[in-house]
Amino acid sequence: MNTINSDPDILGGTPVFNGTRVPIKNLFDYLETGETIEAFLDDFPSVGREQVLSVLAFSQQILNASTQLMHENSVG
Repeated sequence: MNTINSDPDILGGTPVFNGTRVPIKNLFDYLETGETIEAFLDDFPSVGREQVLSVLAFSQQILNASTQLMHENSVG
């Protein structure tokens, strides 16, 4: 199951947690201000813990790939 959905008919295509209208950005806003995943889940009960963990893992993969790409481009 996909964790992230982007549909022009849902919040104008803003990436949301699949099956919800909760923007992915809300999770990062919570974490940026020091809130916990538990607080986020309490405030957005339509989002599941596994969805949050999947988004965080996906974000880590993107960061790792971009860091590796930047390193490869700076070495050459």
